[in-house]
Amino acid sequence: MSVALNIPVPMTVAEFLAWNSPTGGAWQLVDGEPIAMAPTSRTHGTLQGELGSLIGNHLAASSGICSMVMATGVVPRVRADENFRIPDLAVTCTPYETEEYDVADPVLIVEILSPSNRAETWRNVWAFTTIPSLREILVLHSTEIRADLLRRGEDGSWPAEATTIRGGEGLHLDSIDLTLSLTDVYRRTRLSG
Repeated sequence: MSVALNIPVPMTVAEFLAWNSPTGGAWQLVDGEPIAMAPTSRTHGTLQGELGSLIGNHLAASSGICSMVMATGVVPRVRADENFRIPDLAVTCTPYETEEYDVADPVLIVEILSPSNRAETWRNVWAFTTIPSLREILVLHSTEIRADLLRRGEDGSWPAEATTIRGGEGLHLDSIDLTLSLTDVYRRTRLSG
């Protein structure tokens, strides 16, 4: 049990969703333990908003059932009853029938990597690879114009190393058939020049 906030640990996803944090703010459940999430930096929030707009506009123009959701819950397959992770963006292509706190069957997850959340971000990425529907994970860096892209192979495996995209290179997301320039994602940040 966490002494400072009197939090019951371990906690299940159901208990976590019913729990009222005594401090407010954003939390995620990691291996049964509620973990407070730090507020985003300006660059982090700008990248989240810009990429969210680009993906959202693309999905709206394609007239499909896919939708993009910011800062939603995602439940990894491994230890699913004790994990409710919060990526920066997720795309699902399942019909939107009922209200939910987690995205069902995401095909794309985006995380934004800041120096202060590096270890946590990569722990989340590895947990996300256990989700059967997931096809791609994009990690944007907040200190340079760079993205690391992990794409599931046709055999269902994940690569040992991410593909790195830098500067003005093109970025193609197979999962939603979107191609854009990385500089477009970073255009409103201090990194763009």
